[in-house]
Amino acid sequence: MAETFEGEHFCVKCREKRTVTGEVVVNAKGTRMSKAKCPVCGTNLNRILGKA
Repeated sequence: MAETFEGEHFCVKCREKRTVTGEVVVNAKGTRMSKAKCPVCGTNLNRILGKA
């Protein structure tokens, strides 16, 4: 089961914070990131969570 993160992500296109649920992925440097889509405009949202 994939880890999820529910919280605020900043939408660059809308210029507002959105509360969404995103899937947690780990990048090449070992940093955990939450990836989701903006419910209003559909833009990809990313939030850096810290080291794994």
